[in-house]
Amino acid sequence: MISLSDVTVAHGARVLFKDVSLRIDPGVRIALVGANGVGKTTLLELIAGERQPDAGEIARRRDVTVGAMHQEVADASGPVLGEVMAASPVPALEEQLSLLASRIAATSPGPEQDALLAEYGHAQDRFDHHGGYGVEAEARRILGGLGFGDRDLRRDLRELSGGWMMRVALARLLLARPDVLLLDEPTNHLDLDSIRWLEGFVGGYEGAVVVASHDRDFINAVANRVVELARGVVTSYNGDYEAFVTQREARAAQLEAAAAQQARQIAHTERFIERFRYKATKARQVQSRIKQLNKLERIAAPETDSMRMRLRFPPPPRAGRDVVVLEGVRKAYGDVTVYDKLDIALERGQKVALVGPNGAGKSTLLKLLAGVLPPDEGERRLGHNVEVAYYAQHQVDALNLDRTVLQELSSAVDISKVNPRDVLGAFRFSGDDVDKRVGVLSGGERARLALAKLLARPVNLLCMDEPTNHLDMPSRDVLEDALVAYPGTVVLITHDRHLIRSVADTIVAVGGGRATVYLGDFEYYAERTGLDLDSAYMPEALAPQDAAPGRKDTVRKREEAERRNRIHRETKDLRARLERVEAALMEAEAEVADLDRALADPDLYEDGHAVRETLTRHDAAKDRAARLLEDWLRLSEAVEDATARAETH
Repeated sequence: MISLSDVTVAHGARVLFKDVSLRIDPGVRIALVGANGVGKTTLLELIAGERQPDAGEIARRRDVTVGAMHQEVADASGPVLGEVMAASPVPALEEQLSLLASRIAATSPGPEQDALLAEYGHAQDRFDHHGGYGVEAEARRILGGLGFGDRDLRRDLRELSGGWMMRVALARLLLARPDVLLLDEPTNHLDLDSIRWLEGFVGGYEGAVVVASHDRDFINAVANRVVELARGVVTSYNGDYEAFVTQREARAAQLEAAAAQQARQIAHTERFIERFRYKATKARQVQSRIKQLNKLERIAAPETDSMRMRLRFPPPPRAGRDVVVLEGVRKAYGDVTVYDKLDIALERGQKVALVGPNGAGKSTLLKLLAGVLPPDEGERRLGHNVEVAYYAQHQVDALNLDRTVLQELSSAVDISKVNPRDVLGAFRFSGDDVDKRVGVLSGGERARLALAKLLARPVNLLCMDEPTNHLDMPSRDVLEDALVAYPGTVVLITHDRHLIRSVADTIVAVGGGRATVYLGDFEYYAERTGLDLDSAYMPEALAPQDAAPGRKDTVRKREEAERRNRIHRETKDLRARLERVEAALMEAEAEVADLDRALADPDLYEDGHAVRETLTRHDAAKDRAARLLEDWLRLSEAVEDATARAETH
C-alpha cells in the first residue's frame, strides 16, 4: 500500500536517517523502536504524508487511507461521543447513498443508470465497512474500552485533561478504521485495562498498523515485525520484540566477527604494502593491493551506546521499619469520596506498585503517601529519619524553559555537596548538552532532567507517578535496574507491566474506595484476582479469589502473604513501640558519637569548664543510650515472641 525507497531526512547538518526503504503491506503490524530523537516520529510523518523527504521517493496506492495519532492533540469542544463520531465517514456516506438512490430512481435504464448503480454499490460497501448504522454502538464500544463511562460520553471536551484528550483522539482514529493506522506512543496515557483492550483491538485490526512505542509488552502483543532506527540506519526484523532482541544480538555477533576478520585481512594487506612499497619487483602487487583497500567496503562493528543513562540513586539515610502509615484516612473531592477510613502501612525496602483503573484513586493514594495531598480526616505518619521524594508529570511541565539544563539542575541541588555536571552526565547530558535551553529539549530529555532534579538528593521513600513516560527503552531498562537495586521504599504508578513485574514485590489494588494489599509480585496478584495476563482484556476485579489448583508456587506465595498479614496485625502495637525506641536510641548514639569527637579535640582542654560540661553530657548520653538499648532488646524479644506465636496459629 505504501513504500519508501532510499528516503533521506536531515535536520540542518545532521542526517536523521539515510537511504531508508520500507514496505507497508495489508495485515502487517510494524513496531518502530529506537532511542529518543532517532527519528521515529519523523518516519511516521513521512508515511502519513505530513512531510516530504529530502531525498528518495514515497509511493502510495491511490485509494489507500492513512490515519495518524500523534503525541499532541488540538483543542476542541463539544461532547465526547459527538467528537469521536465526527471522525467516521458514515454520516457523509449515508447522505451520498440517499442522493444516489434519488438519482437512480429518476434515471432511465441504460449506461448512465448502470454507472450510478456501480457508484451506489461502491458507496454501500464503504458504508458497511465503516460500521453502517451501528457506528454509534461501535463508538461507544471503543470509548468504553479506553476507559470512558456512560456519563463521560456527554462531557464537554474542554473539561478533559490532556491524557483523556489523547484517548479521544485515539478513539476517533480507531473508529475511522483507515487502511494504515499510525500510532505514536499510544499507551502513554492509558491505564492497564485500556492497554490490554487496545492490544486486542490492534491485534485483530484488518488493515496495516505502524506503531512507535517503548512498551515492550505492547509490542510483543501486537507486532509481527520490528523496525529499529539506530545511528541513521533502519533495520527490519520479523517477529515481536523478544524475537527482535534475539535476532539483533545474533546479527551483532555476526557483524562483530566479520568486522574482526576483515580488520585482520586489512592489517595483513597493509603490512605487505609497507614491506614491499619500495621494491620494484613487487610494485604491481603493491598497487593491486592498494586498489583493493580503496575499493573495500568496510564492515562497521556494532557500536555500544556510550550515552546510555547511568542511573545510580545516592545512598539514602536508613529509615525506621515503618516508613509511612495512613490510619483512618478520608479524602474527598467535593461530593465524591475517594477514600474513607483507609489504613495502610509500608515498610522499609518495600517496592510497591499501585494498580487499578483510571479514576480509581491511584494518584490520590500516592499523593497522600507522599504528603503532597493532606487527608481530610485521619492521620499520615512518617517513620523515623524518612525523607520523601515525589515525581509526577507536573514536575516535567514545571521546568523553567528559559534556563539552561545546567542552571535548572543547579537550582535544585546543594552544589557544595553535589556536582551538577556529574549528575547530568549520569542522565545522558554531556558536553554542550548542559548549555541547551530547557525549552528546546524533547519530551524524553525533559523527563530525564526532571528525574535528575528529583534524585540528586538522597531519599528513602520514593513516590513515582508514571516515571517511564517519554523515556526510551534503554533508559527504561536503566531506571528498572536502579529501582531494583535501590535500598529504600518505592511506591510506583505505571502502565509499564514489564517494570511492575521486574520491580514490585507488593501490589496495592485500588478501586471502590479500597486499597487491597497483596504481599507478592504481579503474577501472584494476577492469580489472586483471577486476572488473565494472556487475554486481550484485563478485568477490573479486585476481590481476592482462590489460587488456581495445582500451582504450588502460587499457593506458597498466598500462604506466605497470609502469614505476613497475620504477623503484621498481631505485632502492630509492639512494633510501633519498638520503632519509637529505635529512633530515640539512634539519636542518643549519635549524640554520644558527637561528644566522643568533642572529647578527642585537644583544643577543648584549654577550657576547664567546657571539659567538665562535656564530660557530664557525655556520661548522661551514654546512660540514656544504655537504657534505650535495654528497652530495644526487650521489645525486640517481645516482637520475636509475638511473631512466633502468630506463625503457629
